[in-house]
Amino acid sequence: MARTKDQEARRAQLSEAAGRALLSRGLEGLRLRDVAEEAGVTPAAVLYYYEDLDALMYETFQQAIERFCRDRESAAERHTDARERLRSCIAAGVADGPHDRLPRLLFEYWPRTLRDPKAAALDSALTERQISVYQGILVLGEAQGHFALTDAPRMIAANFVAMEDGYQMDVLAGRRTQLEVITALHSYGRAATGDQLEG
Repeated sequence: MARTKDQEARRAQLSEAAGRALLSRGLEGLRLRDVAEEAGVTPAAVLYYYEDLDALMYETFQQAIERFCRDRESAAERHTDARERLRSCIAAGVADGPHDRLPRLLFEYWPRTLRDPKAAALDSALTERQISVYQGILVLGEAQGHFALTDAPRMIAANFVAMEDGYQMDVLAGRRTQLEVITALHSYGRAATGDQLEG
């Protein structure tokens, strides 16, 4: 049991190091040696836990998705009023600037999804999980009498996520601020739900 915990701790350490190396070098220039140096171990030590660099980066992407989605879901679930849930969900999904580690890591890895079906499946799961959060909030808002939706809840939810993804790239590139993006998403929210989404 202790050995299993030690292995899990080492894998978590390597995944964290892989994330730091990815943010520093980018996916295309990343080498196994870079991750090993970041973790303070030899490349052979990394390969003891992972078949290759691709396997390590896949697990790192998977863990980043889980953290991002869990944080967003928790932010929404703190509230019972759907209007507050929607505001919290929007705020939790937007990077706070170019160096916001978690969303940047997700976007640094994203090009892999264009060529790797396994990575693409993970990215699809990320999208669907975010759509599901929005959809649940919209349905709740209708039930509570706060929202008068202008389209099907899933369509509006998918539009929120698509807009976020596009704007997120602007924030990470330093072209827009978090506040500008939240303001834009609130504007869409007002049009789609009939609620003022103030605050």
